[in-house]
Amino acid sequence: MNIHKNRVFSIVIIIMILLAGCAKAAPSDENRSLSLEARQFPIAIMPEKLSLKHTASLSAVGDVLIHDRVYHAAEVNGVFDFNPMIEKVTPFLERADLTIANSESMIGGSEVGLSSYPSFNSPYEVGDALKNSGVDVVTLANNHTLDRGLPAIENAISYWDKIGMVHTGSSLSSNEHSKISLITKNEIRFSFLSYTYGTNGIPTPAGKDHLVNRIDPLIIQEDLKLAREISDVVVLSLHFGQEYEKMPNADQIALARFSADNGADIILGHHPHVLQPPAWIDAIDGRKVFVVYSLGNFLSGQDGIDRQIGAILHLDITKNVTTNSSTITLQNPAFTTTFVKSADSKDYEMDLLKNVDSNLNALTKEHLSTWIKDLEFIE
Repeated sequence: MNIHKNRVFSIVIIIMILLAGCAKAAPSDENRSLSLEARQFPIAIMPEKLSLKHTASLSAVGDVLIHDRVYHAAEVNGVFDFNPMIEKVTPFLERADLTIANSESMIGGSEVGLSSYPSFNSPYEVGDALKNSGVDVVTLANNHTLDRGLPAIENAISYWDKIGMVHTGSSLSSNEHSKISLITKNEIRFSFLSYTYGTNGIPTPAGKDHLVNRIDPLIIQEDLKLAREISDVVVLSLHFGQEYEKMPNADQIALARFSADNGADIILGHHPHVLQPPAWIDAIDGRKVFVVYSLGNFLSGQDGIDRQIGAILHLDITKNVTTNSSTITLQNPAFTTTFVKSADSKDYEMDLLKNVDSNLNALTKEHLSTWIKDLEFIE
C-alpha cells in the first residue's frame, strides 16, 4: 500500500514539473511597461476647426384663392375633393423638404357659408388638398383675411391646427401672435412671418390686432430681429403691390430691401395675382437675400391669361457650421411654371404651362428671368 502511494505521489510530482516547464513566464513589471509602450493606441483629438454642412430645399407657390367655380368643380354629391385639381403639379411640391403656400381665402368651412368674390370663404377640404400635396406652411395675412369675420378665422385656424399645418399671419390670441412659427428641416431651423398691406377697408375688431398682421416697418423690424435670434433662415411673406401689374413698384422694392437689411433671408410676394420677377438683394451685412415679388395665382378661378399663370419656386439652402459660427447660403433658384384652365366649373384643370402653350411658356420664362439671367426651370 505504501509502495502504491509513493508511486502515485511521484507521478503527480512529474506532472507538475512538466506543466511548470510548459507555462510561459509571467512578464516582469519592466517587460509589461515596454509592451504597453510598443502598442499603437488611437488618440481622440478635437479638430482645430469643426466643419459641418447641412442642406434643405424649399418650394413656394402663390395665391390659393377659391372662387365659386373652383369649389363647384370640386364638389361631388356635397363632398369636396380638390386633390385631382392639383395632382399634375403635386410631384413638384413633394420634391422639396419644405413647401409654403399663400392661403388667401380663409377655409372657414361650409357652416359659415361658402362664398366667392368679393368676400371669400372656402371649404375645409382645400386644406386637406394642400396638406396631401406636400405643403408644410400656409400664410394667412392678406386682404381677404377679415372677409367673413371672426367665425371664419376661428374655423380656419382650428382646422389648420387639426391637420398639423403650420400657419403664420393670423392668430386667435395675443399669446399665439407673440410666438413665431418654426420648422426644422435637416438641422436647419426656418422661421415664418406674414403681413398684408390691408384688408379691403374692413377694420380689425377692437382689441384683436392678432387676427391679421398688417405691414408696419417698425413691427416687421422687431419681428425680424426676434426671428433671427431663434432661427437660421427667416422666410418673410408680404402681401403687397398693385394687382395685375407684372413688375414690382417702388414701394415693393423699398420694403423688400428694408426687410433684407433687417434680417429677412427669403421674401415671398403675393397679391398682384400675376407673376413678378425674382431678384437678389445684397443686404447691408453681406448676406444675399432672395426675393420674388409675386408668385401669381396658384389655385384660383380668375379670368385672364396672366392671372391663370403661376409658378412654383424652388430654392436650395445650405448651412455651413464651423467652430465659431454658422452661415446660410441660398442657391439654385428655379421655377416650374403652371397654368389653370378655369373657363367654368365643369372644365377646371391645373397643368404645367409647357403642356398648355409652349410659346406662352417661353415668354413667361423670359419674364421671370428679367433680373436673374441664369435662372433655371424645372419641368
